[in-house]
Order: sequence, then structure tokens, then C-alpha cells
Amino acid sequence: MSFCSFSGGEVYKDHFETGMYVCAECGHELFSSRSKYEHSSPWPAFTETIHENSVSKHEERWGAYKVKCGKCGNGLGHEFVNDGPKHGLSRF
Repeated sequence: MSFCSFSGGEVYKDHFETGMYVCAECGHELFSSRSKYEHSSPWPAFTETIHENSVSKHEERWGAYKVKCGKCGNGLGHEFVNDGPKHGLSRF
């Protein structure tokens, strides 16, 4: 699933069924529903990836990383440093 575009009604933000989130372009495993958490942004948020190489990240500006699929490079959104659950993990 790709969640980089926002059309005013992101369908996966409040979706908490058990399963796996994968890249919309290539099907590469990205996130487990176990790592998903509620967040105030319009996009789904996760605390960790499935595999170490599930995503690639590069810093766009201090504290903000562009996140892409680790296999095909499809844009997935952003990770913001220190913007996550109280235990300090970032969100994707």
C-alpha cells in the first residue's frame, strides 16, 4: 500500500485489522498491523518495519525523512523524528 498521496479521506488511517501493509507498486512487505498506532495526522502511522530493508530513508530537512519502498523506491511518505508513541519511536 502506498500512502503518500492525500485526497482528504485516507482509508488506511483508521484501519486496524490484522494483516500486512505492502508496497502498492511491487508488493514488498513494509509494516505489520501490530506496529500501527493511532495518530492525529491523516496518514497511517507505524513504529517499525517488517524487515531491515523494508524502507529506505533520506533526510529532506532536519527531523524529516522521505520514506520510500526499500525494493522499488515507491514514495511512502515521511518519518518525523520524535513524533510517535510516548516510548519515543518515530512514525512513517
